[in-house]
Amino acid sequence: MTSMPNRFADKAVAVLMVLVLLCAALPSQQQSEYVLRVESDLVLVNVTVRDKSGNFVQGLKPENFTILEDNKAQKIVSFDMENVDAVPPLDVTQAKPLPEPAPGQASPGVSAANTALPFKDRRLIVLFFDLSAMEPDEIDHAVTAAEHYVDTQMAPADLVSIVSLGSSLLVNQDFTTDHALLKKQLEQFSSGSGQGFEEGTTGTTEGTPDTGQPFTADDTEYNIFNTDRRLEALRSVAEKLSYVQQKKSLIYFSSGMDRTGIENQSELRAAVNAAVRSNLAIYTMDMRGLQALVAGGEAQNASLRGVSAYSGQATLNALNSNFTTQETLVTLASDTGGRAFLDSNDFSKIFRGVQQDTSTYYLLGYHSTNPARDGHYRRIVVKSSVPGAKIEYRRGYYAPADYQHSTKDDKERQLEQELASELPATDLPLYLGVAYFRLEGSKFFVPISLVVPGSQIPFVRSSDRDKATLDVIGIVLDSEHHPLNRVRDTVKLAVNTSDEVQKKNVQYDTGMSLLSGNYHLKFVVRENQTGRMGSFETDISVPDLKAQPLKMSSVVLASQTQPAKKSTNLNPLVHDGSEIIPNITHVFSATQHLFLYYEVYDPARPAAADPAKGGDNKPGIRLLTNVAFFQGKAKAYESSLVELTELNARERKAAVFQLDVPLTSFKPGFYTCQINVIDDAGGHFLFPRLALLIRTESRKG
Repeated sequence: MTSMPNRFADKAVAVLMVLVLLCAALPSQQQSEYVLRVESDLVLVNVTVRDKSGNFVQGLKPENFTILEDNKAQKIVSFDMENVDAVPPLDVTQAKPLPEPAPGQASPGVSAANTALPFKDRRLIVLFFDLSAMEPDEIDHAVTAAEHYVDTQMAPADLVSIVSLGSSLLVNQDFTTDHALLKKQLEQFSSGSGQGFEEGTTGTTEGTPDTGQPFTADDTEYNIFNTDRRLEALRSVAEKLSYVQQKKSLIYFSSGMDRTGIENQSELRAAVNAAVRSNLAIYTMDMRGLQALVAGGEAQNASLRGVSAYSGQATLNALNSNFTTQETLVTLASDTGGRAFLDSNDFSKIFRGVQQDTSTYYLLGYHSTNPARDGHYRRIVVKSSVPGAKIEYRRGYYAPADYQHSTKDDKERQLEQELASELPATDLPLYLGVAYFRLEGSKFFVPISLVVPGSQIPFVRSSDRDKATLDVIGIVLDSEHHPLNRVRDTVKLAVNTSDEVQKKNVQYDTGMSLLSGNYHLKFVVRENQTGRMGSFETDISVPDLKAQPLKMSSVVLASQTQPAKKSTNLNPLVHDGSEIIPNITHVFSATQHLFLYYEVYDPARPAAADPAKGGDNKPGIRLLTNVAFFQGKAKAYESSLVELTELNARERKAAVFQLDVPLTSFKPGFYTCQINVIDDAGGHFLFPRLALLIRTESRKG
């Protein structure tokens, strides 16, 4: 069988789940590579201690502090004081981008070993420009404020990076002290940068400008997606910054952020958690500044529809809308230890606030005595032995959650992250096989099979059956790595006894129609008892058969069939009410039958039989085929010759072959299976070869 990815010209059509009756389960490992996941439970707390006069108290030691988590004392295991007040200018050549994670490291925690020395006693500031929703004048205000900071407020200790979110998330400038580099990047932001993700309408016409449009769209789903997209960008930046131990500050320039009920709550919590774990404080700035909400609407807009302009409801709605878009900014700031700057036209305040908050502070670290990974909020209290001191610190954090304590949205995000990861997941062994069969022209049906060893799936007893579920997600990219289509499914398994499944393999089959071309295919499967995941990705190709003298499909090997479903009409592996189940491992038992399925397209016709050339309109084709098995150079078996003189799948101009080879006479061992195909009328031939293993049937007991 040929393994190759392809193109989703149509949506996936056939989805089924079977227990493959192989003689033995698959091996426990998919490949020799593995992923080392490192997690750290070190909790970092930035503490500022000021005396009654508001001056920072210097010279404190770990014994001067007491940390309580949920009213339980914690042992301070790391202690440092960051002082950037009198730092000499940093040579620009010393500025470095953030360190990358170690190979194979996924979602590491923060530890002292991750901290790069150039960031010691430096103020790390990220300028995050959310260009996706700001109006042109708001972008201009944000850029002007940032340029003013670089020119007049930027201190020698400041290391500044620039990040922007438009049509994509970009790191425009790594951390640097070079004013010229920062100014050059800021000048590249234009008034129209990133436009196109503005807040949409909600479908109601009352109190909205009368533009003369007969229909008002309901963009609620789009607004939910847009907010999730912005929160996910903040989370991505926070995770990237987790490799530096010092406190970081992110200044978020935006025009507010609206949330729809609880729809965006999961992504908001994920963004806050990532920031807290990365020791990142988010400072939010509403670039709309101080606004005057006019009862009849703004002058540049049309008159308002309905009666709300006359009842005061329009003004109340405007105030509520302004509040809801600022509420998320306040939440992001307060929950991460930052501050929100709203309703002010003095945009330089935010830079002064960041510098004051990060000038001098103590960095305390401890390992929580609570080992539960339940995702619950844990309250932090820091006390000092300094009499009358005022202490500023982050008030708590959300504990990491294991799989069983993760929410539905968190679990879905894990799948998406694994699908986008460049590293393979090998906790759950996964095998994949792909084939292709022509439907018409350059359009092909591509069956895809995923196999997980049954021994790797934990079952839970429920009533009189053993149950388990598998989540499947997959994506196909074209030759330029553009996504073409996705597969997302949840498979429910319920069997009378899981002992039988443990000796077999669980196979998931799907399929889609694609065009000729080169593609990249990736699938991720997760078992939902422990959350273990496995991934498989490969480059595949669907050939252009037009240039081939003898046009032939993939060869599919199988050992069983099952009743076909009505939804699998386009699948060539389905005919006469039965469906062939591909055996992607090519491992068979000596007690089984080996089915070989393949097709030949547009076979040659003799000139005398071609109706277009005055022939007698008879089929006129002559295809010959059989299969031979070799062990080394010795031929072990050869089937009888099969001859076909007419197309048996005329709607696809295909000659379909399905051979049945009993394996009872075969000795156990490895074989090379050669399929011989001869187009006698055209004088063309092909001899594709496949490897397979025949094993003895294991005896029970």
